[in-house]
Amino acid sequence: MIGTVLLVSTLLFALAAAFCDTQGKTRQAAVAAYLAGIAAIGAAATLFVAILGDDFSVAYVISYSSIDLPLLYKFSAFWAGQQGSFLLWLAIHACVGILLVRSGRMTAAGRSIYHLLTAMLTVLVLIKSPFVPADMIVFDGHGMNPLLQDPWMAVHPPIIFAGYALLAVPFVYSIESMIKNPMDGDFLIPLRRWTLIAWAFLGAGIFIGGYWAYKVLGWGGYWGWDPVENSSLVPWLLACVLLHLISVARERCGALYLVHLAAIFSYAFVLYGTFLTRSGILGDFSVHSFAGSEIGLYIALANAVVLLFGLGILTVRIERLPKGAVYEQHRSRDFFVLLGMLLIVFIVAIVFFGMSMPLISGLLGESAAVDTSYYVRTSLPIAVPLVLLMALGVLLPYGSGRIARPVWIFVISVGGGILAGLVGATDILSVLLSTFALLAVAAAIEAFRRQQIGLGGMVAHVGAGLAFLAFILSGTGSQTTTVILIPDEPQEVYGHTIIYRGQMFAESGNEKSYRYEVDGVLYEAVTKLRANGEDAARKPAIARSIVGDLYIAPSPTSAERDELILHRGKTIMGINDYAYRYESIAFEQQGGGKTLVTAQIALTDGEEVDDAAPTILATETGGTSQPIEVMNGKFRIRLTGVSADERDIRIEILPSVAEEAALPVPASVSTKPGISILWLACVLVTVGGLLAATQVVSPVKGGGSEKRSE
Repeated sequence: MIGTVLLVSTLLFALAAAFCDTQGKTRQAAVAAYLAGIAAIGAAATLFVAILGDDFSVAYVISYSSIDLPLLYKFSAFWAGQQGSFLLWLAIHACVGILLVRSGRMTAAGRSIYHLLTAMLTVLVLIKSPFVPADMIVFDGHGMNPLLQDPWMAVHPPIIFAGYALLAVPFVYSIESMIKNPMDGDFLIPLRRWTLIAWAFLGAGIFIGGYWAYKVLGWGGYWGWDPVENSSLVPWLLACVLLHLISVARERCGALYLVHLAAIFSYAFVLYGTFLTRSGILGDFSVHSFAGSEIGLYIALANAVVLLFGLGILTVRIERLPKGAVYEQHRSRDFFVLLGMLLIVFIVAIVFFGMSMPLISGLLGESAAVDTSYYVRTSLPIAVPLVLLMALGVLLPYGSGRIARPVWIFVISVGGGILAGLVGATDILSVLLSTFALLAVAAAIEAFRRQQIGLGGMVAHVGAGLAFLAFILSGTGSQTTTVILIPDEPQEVYGHTIIYRGQMFAESGNEKSYRYEVDGVLYEAVTKLRANGEDAARKPAIARSIVGDLYIAPSPTSAERDELILHRGKTIMGINDYAYRYESIAFEQQGGGKTLVTAQIALTDGEEVDDAAPTILATETGGTSQPIEVMNGKFRIRLTGVSADERDIRIEILPSVAEEAALPVPASVSTKPGISILWLACVLVTVGGLLAATQVVSPVKGGGSEKRSE
């Protein structure tokens, strides 16, 4: 297939580019790099064409798309599976490679390493190719998981994989500098910029994922410490460490080896997280993980190669790295930054151990996972001094000096503790974290006013401080209760009047909504339905306000359903006192490998007679059917099966739409104080990182040297 040919071309051109760069053939290397990028983009375009064109000769298209899938979700189907997401990663990585060639900032040694990483990713895509032909001819696909049919699916994965791809650049710059000349710190300038961009993209992807979970999944949270979530969090935290170590290295050349370590581990953990999520190890412990496959072994090998290569180069060249103290005295920004980064490394170790527990325990015996409370218990005591260091560090100069101590920032910080108390936080750690969080916000603003921190750094630090505050307010301050809501009966919950207004079914039959009136304003919780009418995915109702959200997640009990087997030509009494007679069945080809199966059934209560014609739309992979109303809407029936000899059929008897809509519905009602602060904080952190990346910096002492503008 053309897609496979293009992937092989990507591999060959990437290897050719790496070889030419090692031989000093710069022009030929650039041409090969461009061709590798074009081939990777062409392979991605080929898969898009197959999905959008409903080419069901491709197994991947069958698995994740269908004829009736909306265009937006067909677009998203590209990265809905392992194979497509790897191809997306490769395409972004190859595009970044073209940018690196065009910029001319990276040496031949660095470009060679980057091209080899391109080749490595291409091999992984070829091993788990999205272009594998289907085993049989089908005329329609399975479609996308209803849970993924959300607009954020079109945004979240590409941004995450952009972050993954971009983190390869700091890794390459680090290796390049050690190979070229360990004494030269000029690499810190592009290293800083690319790290900021990668960190911002990966962070944005994580934040969007949290908002998506909060808005759609209906469990009331935005972060569940899921191992797959953590697999993105760890490299993001390490990239944060790398950014701050770069700022120290620009002043203290002795910190260069720490920069190299952070750059190596940031990218290595991208591959390690990919290994965990794609190997099937987390299959029983994460709703996000993919089923197990042989690709896990190859990813593990790639991870080992990257990590050992990076550490090997550092070990060999470490003696040539500049020597010196990494800080001048304890009362300096250098020391505070280094101590803060050490605390983040401790948090990384905690998260790494937690997300790796299924792997570790599996090697020792039976696989198991840590409880989510493990992360809170272990990380909260570390977060408190970390945020304090974040606040005080920006008020200190590099080298030595006195800390700026304007009274107003300490007065404002008291408000954080007060807010924590108002939402019900009683433990000292939560109160302290809230207090220090506002102190960090105020300190960042004051440091910017004193020109001790740049605009981007100030915005990012303000966002980080607000995020820590929001964690306490929305987490510790959250209240949850389960109520049974009866249609049109008001209930007082957490100071709000909630009236359940019943259910509403969409005309398409693929979703229904639960309508809630909260303080006179109508909100809807939407449940997506499978073809058989069963719940597939739920979206909560959220009453938003500046101070917090009221979160209503229905947990509906299924309406009573009875099954009945009917024999052709025989009258059978159902448990609802109606008689049923299966008369005949008809088959009508619909095209595309689909067959419409229609059963003729006569119903009577002894007085009235109704003729019903329930249907099943049969395909090669199964069949779907919708309930139909009978006896003037008194109840519904659904055709669920036909025997091979067509003598028997199976039907399902359901209550009427009105009866189902009038059923009491249990709902989980939660308060989320300060949640809007969290979303604002996420935006500020991302924007701050991108703003810092746009700042022009100049070389300074230390390892080059540049002005303290981050």
